[in-house]
Amino acid sequence: MGKRIVTLGEIMLRLKSPGFERFFQSSSLEATFGGGEANVAVSLANFGSHVSFVTVLPDNAIGEAALRYLKSRDVDTSLIQLQGDRIGIYFLESGANQRSSNVVYDRENSSISVASVDSFAWENIFSDVGWFHITGITPALSESAAEISLAACKYANAAGVTISCDYNFRKKLWKYGKNAPEVMQEIVKFVDVGIANEEDCQRSLGITVSDDDWEKSVHSGKLNMEKYEALAKEVFASFPNLKYQAITLRQSFSASHNGWSACMYNGDEFIVSSYYDITDIVDRVGGGDSFAAGLIYGLQMEMSDKQALEFAVAASCLKHSISGDVNLVTLGEVNKLMSGDGSGRVQR
Repeated sequence: MGKRIVTLGEIMLRLKSPGFERFFQSSSLEATFGGGEANVAVSLANFGSHVSFVTVLPDNAIGEAALRYLKSRDVDTSLIQLQGDRIGIYFLESGANQRSSNVVYDRENSSISVASVDSFAWENIFSDVGWFHITGITPALSESAAEISLAACKYANAAGVTISCDYNFRKKLWKYGKNAPEVMQEIVKFVDVGIANEEDCQRSLGITVSDDDWEKSVHSGKLNMEKYEALAKEVFASFPNLKYQAITLRQSFSASHNGWSACMYNGDEFIVSSYYDITDIVDRVGGGDSFAAGLIYGLQMEMSDKQALEFAVAASCLKHSISGDVNLVTLGEVNKLMSGDGSGRVQR
């Protein structure tokens, strides 16, 4: 299954209103765990990869529950540090039809956001590792979390580890005085595989190729592929260390109906994936993370670039049918969809 994969970030307590209810429409909230890099780790473990998740958790009952959750999903937790006072929390209200989903964060002073670079044994973390994955979410938490993210990339690069980064712009998080491009441009200098949507490239890296309203095109369902190719090539030009730039393409017809595909540039060829029309979405949170995990798996398993992209898009398409942050589909289910069987018929 290739060398060990490491992901680094924050796992959070996810508190969601039941079904498609508004916040506190009823007295219940559904409690699970999730978070970008943890989601990638669980997806990869589900595909059979040997994956370790690196974070900092409080040494209390909630931190222990998060550890148990990761272990139950076959993720190695031996590198997780126990310190600090609290786990980050996010509240989720799932949208439906024309009503958008809503996320409220409660992450300030979480264990990882107040940790320091010296909290981690970097040489041990990157011993016999083939791949390292990070996102733009962790550097947005605090200045120290940004320093941790950059240090991790530098150590991984020095160890010869392939590095992937999902640029993941989160406007509700960047509050500590630095803007996203100021931080992310330094991190991406060490990245081999960039992953993003059109907003991430603009907001996280400060790179754009058009004055057009990208948000309008996403909602209209009319995507200009020449513009996405130009964007991927512009990111390559800004970061010559990159070997791949993947961009997910979500057409948001409504909260319940999305078009889903992706494209990727490898320095020579611009590749466009199959397109999936996803109706009656169960849960789109974690869709990008499931794409990242699928792409990492495909590239590490030495699929062709086209196959790796198709695997990632199919895996993330199926994620939209699963409640919770993480993608729990099997390799067989992904391969079946890639082969053209998306009928959803009962398997007897």
